[in-house]
Amino acid sequence: MARGGIPIVEITMTVPGALQVIADLVRDLPDVLVGAGTVLDAGMARHCLEAGAAFLVSPGLDLETVELATKRKIVMMAGALTPTEVMSAWKAGADFVKIFPCAQVGGPAYIKALKGPFPQVPLVPTGGVSVETAADFLYAGAAALGVGGELLKKDALQARRDEVVVDLARRFVQVVQEARKRT
Repeated sequence: MARGGIPIVEITMTVPGALQVIADLVRDLPDVLVGAGTVLDAGMARHCLEAGAAFLVSPGLDLETVELATKRKIVMMAGALTPTEVMSAWKAGADFVKIFPCAQVGGPAYIKALKGPFPQVPLVPTGGVSVETAADFLYAGAAALGVGGELLKKDALQARRDEVVVDLARRFVQVVQEARKRT
């Protein structure tokens, strides 16, 4: 991903050995910003920070995790879906609010609808973000994009076809750059 122009990676806690993966990436790739995802509580967050995570991402809103990140001055992307959750995450101190699962509840149209009452909240859609939909999410007001399986194709990873990931990363970067020029 970094060779394709995306120097930020989130290792989800659902990855086997995730804490060790974070520690290894932090040690071996100093130019890559490594964070922890699917952080479900403050205890898990502490372990992620000890492993070297530079930011935390949760699929839902856990106020204790947001509080921990705020106290430690760590970037926190708290998960939300409803307007009430967005408001609660923002008031709690989240730096970004992850809208998950975004595609299943309207995709870019949902981001645009949320930006109406929350123009100041940096929203990050995840779930259903692809090369084909990335620009639409940005036009709708997304601050950034959370991309998983659409970027890291499982079959390419298993076959160690790095060029597939590098090419997809480059395509995402190009789409984002073009969309940012128009927003």
